[in-house]
Amino acid sequence: MTLSDKLQTLALTADRDLAKAKTPDDVAELETRFLGRKGELTGLLRGLADVPSVVRPKLGELANDIKITIAQKVAAARERLSGGALTQKFEAEREDVTEPGIRPQEGHLHLMNQAIREITDIFAKAGFVRTRYPEVEWDWYAFEALNMPKDHPARDDWETFFMDAPVSSEYGKMLLTPHATSGTARELAGQKLPIRSINISKTYRRQIDVTHVPMFHQFDGVFVDKGVSVAHLRGVLDYFAKEFFGPDRKTRLRPHHFRFTEPSFEIDVSCGVCGGTGLITPPYEGGEGGGSSPQKCRTCKQGWLELGGAGMLHPNVLKAAGIDPSVYSGLAFGWGVERTYMMKEGMKLDDIRLLYKNDLRFLQQF
Repeated sequence: MTLSDKLQTLALTADRDLAKAKTPDDVAELETRFLGRKGELTGLLRGLADVPSVVRPKLGELANDIKITIAQKVAAARERLSGGALTQKFEAEREDVTEPGIRPQEGHLHLMNQAIREITDIFAKAGFVRTRYPEVEWDWYAFEALNMPKDHPARDDWETFFMDAPVSSEYGKMLLTPHATSGTARELAGQKLPIRSINISKTYRRQIDVTHVPMFHQFDGVFVDKGVSVAHLRGVLDYFAKEFFGPDRKTRLRPHHFRFTEPSFEIDVSCGVCGGTGLITPPYEGGEGGGSSPQKCRTCKQGWLELGGAGMLHPNVLKAAGIDPSVYSGLAFGWGVERTYMMKEGMKLDDIRLLYKNDLRFLQQF
């Protein structure tokens, strides 16, 4: 095969291989193969020294034309593939603005915030207005204005979180409010009669077990007007129990003693964990035929769970707020939000501490 034939074959091979190239990298590799310093065209041109001088100019001109042609085809292939790659990239990255987006994961209110909203809505239907008072309180509003003597157990350092702060000559020591009833004392002090309000706030006590935590929430309601009686109190309690717990749960009032109410009652609701029986049957163990005998419910012990206290406002409490007890009377009630929600229909929550462990496996259920 003559040098001319080899050059023509090289041109055809380059044309064919460049047409088959699929990526810009393929084109770069072919360019080096055919036109590089150590490429096939350069190798053939070294043979010009061995041909007769008469035909050497024509072969040189042919080789130059082939080099130009291959270079043009390389440029064309590179442009074709580069444009295609860019088009493919644009297609891959193009966003369809008409396609629904991917909704990001959303959180939700903590179970206690849900409970507070539900309780607020229930009492709002009965005309109770939500109020908010400080979590850092004075001894006067927490105890003195509520008819609690100096030696009352609640005023002990082992029961209440007192603060290392200056003592007021008028209001006494500062403390973390131990009950939402301090908000009731502040509400009464406003003397905007009649009063029908409910204070829901964080409260603090030195207790922790399956039904107590050091920080918890309470709601404390108060209704003051002329002619308010125990009948009104029972009506409010029955209304809340029906709205919140459902028709299958039972409530009861037990005579009790509170310094700021007279007469006073403790409010109980039948346990939602054991169904009011006081007994729990453990899950079966060891497969079919296994099981254990009923055990005492560790939440209620006897079928009832104490929610909180209620009663008619003591005359001394009304007097401390400048209200004449011979003209006005009032009722009050105070319950723990967490404990109330533990007894809600279907909850079956047997340890109040689960609410504040930040365990998403638990919290995401609500």
